[in-house]
Amino acid sequence: MSPNRALLWCGVAAGPLFLAVATLAGALRPGYSAMRHPVDSLVLTGAGGVQVANFLITGALLTAFAVGAWRELNRTGRAGPTPWLLGLSGIGLIGSGLFRADPVGGYPVGSPEGAVHTVSGILHDTASTLFFFGLPLACVLFALRALGDRRPVVAGYSVLTAIVFFACFLWADAGFRQNPELLFVGGLYQRTALLVGFAWIAVLALLLLRSEKAEGPVTVR
Repeated sequence: MSPNRALLWCGVAAGPLFLAVATLAGALRPGYSAMRHPVDSLVLTGAGGVQVANFLITGALLTAFAVGAWRELNRTGRAGPTPWLLGLSGIGLIGSGLFRADPVGGYPVGSPEGAVHTVSGILHDTASTLFFFGLPLACVLFALRALGDRRPVVAGYSVLTAIVFFACFLWADAGFRQNPELLFVGGLYQRTALLVGFAWIAVLALLLLRSEKAEGPVTVR
């Protein structure tokens, strides 16, 4: 396997790893509801180091994939900003692991129902913004490239991903801010956004792997 193929495979692995670890960790936490609480809250308990590692490792995988995507897209034309946005998204996940989130929705048990604001929580939210804004923008810009390459199905899928991802992010954020209509489903909407977004990353990685295989390996220098 060429070094660049290894980088591209990081994009395939990132999403399944993140979602599997978060799902298992959430299922084992007393008082935690995947329907209501954000994935970020999993860093707040005694076993929070598991989710911290999940953020850091997934962020590193996504950043590595961004490097591979840049090399492959640059070989078949101008890479454009999509790989850079993917890299920023990966950095956002790493930042989310470095800074602890604030309690939300009464979790951990005994914490206030309303939002609690700390410096660490603000830094966590700022870092996560790189992911939740960078990824849909990467989808849209890649859709423009796909249209230029006369690949309307890929372009349409990318735009649809951006719309669903960002809409679910906004609904999740409203739920975490105690909107009464979304209070008990904020976690569900966040997980839907993550599933949709990571699926697009995996599809992009597989497309680039097929392109790399067809045209020959890229040598990483």
